[in-house]
Amino acid sequence: MNAGDPDAIAACVTADFRNEHASAHGGGCVGRAAYRERLPGFLAAFPGLRYSPDPDQAPVAAGGRVAMPYLMTAALPAGPLRLRGLWLLTLRDGRVAARLDYWDSGAVPQ
Repeated sequence: MNAGDPDAIAACVTADFRNEHASAHGGGCVGRAAYRERLPGFLAAFPGLRYSPDPDQAPVAAGGRVAMPYLMTAALPAGPLRLRGLWLLTLRDGRVAARLDYWDSGAVPQ
């Protein structure tokens, strides 16, 4: 995500990837092609987008499942964004098959 390359990002997910959001302002999709189509708009909406592991929380893995706490930052026109979230990931064959994203939509200016 940090490189901002939609093709490289989409290459990390399975063809049947399920992208879900627990936030009221998030929008999910199913399939690598649908995800790839949405990436340019998402990346443009968050200039300087950076994801990093949350320094206060460790990821937890069990088999092909990972709970990954993250810190998302970006340079929005309204000011800097700093958002903590949690991805619940399902991995298959070295790619992300499903992601359920928990984040505070109130932290992102509308």
